[in-house]
Amino acid sequence: MAGGRPILALLSLVILAGGILLQFLVILTGAVNSSPLDGIYFLQAATSGIPGARNPSRWTFFAICGRDSSGHNADCGSPVPALPFDPPRNFGTEQGIADQFIGTKRFFYLSRFMFAFYLIALFFAACALALGLLALFSRLGGYLGGLMTSLALFFQTLAACLMTAWTVLGRNHFRSNDQPAKLGVKAYGFTWAAVACFFLSTILFCCGGAVGRRDNTYASSGRRSGGGGLFSKFGRKRSTRSRGSFVDGERGRVKDEYS
Repeated sequence: MAGGRPILALLSLVILAGGILLQFLVILTGAVNSSPLDGIYFLQAATSGIPGARNPSRWTFFAICGRDSSGHNADCGSPVPALPFDPPRNFGTEQGIADQFIGTKRFFYLSRFMFAFYLIALFFAACALALGLLALFSRLGGYLGGLMTSLALFFQTLAACLMTAWTVLGRNHFRSNDQPAKLGVKAYGFTWAAVACFFLSTILFCCGGAVGRRDNTYASSGRRSGGGGLFSKFGRKRSTRSRGSFVDGERGRVKDEYS
């Protein structure tokens, strides 16, 4: 089974790299507006009643964009690090904005923490990819890769949950204000797919380390049982010879007394 460890490690690295790629596809939206990134967004809402707003408006990772006739992101604003979802702040007005968005910072913090956790997850995923190369050669590398990937999984899951929270609530509030809105299917799919990739990669890294451990345990137990069996064998032989010598001696003495 030791030969299976590199295979598990390689499979883990491939799945982990796939998760990182999915993260980049989401993180770069709004900063890079070209295919395939121009079709990814978190939330789209009709904002025709808001002065100065694009119609519809799409919230991406770095900017608020409009939509062209082909359904792609277009006319994006300037990239803003950790762009918050907060319509009154985003558009600089409260006119035409649903009341649920006014006077609250709930969406501001939900979206800001989502961006932070997304980047933290990317950092740990990159560390896991580097340390995971050691898993091709050692059990320790497998466990280190599993540890880093599990941290990436934790923060990516938090980011995905927060994204789901603010986008679903935001969509519902827009709709309650008679403003059609919908969720970004690709952003959802890529974000949760990255969670799945990190989960599978964590399991495979740990399995790779455990495979080597089982092999070493079996080898050690085999050596111990083999040595014990040999000792017992020679012990039985010596004890048998000793009993045989004693019986022969007794028989000889009996013959001498009767002769």
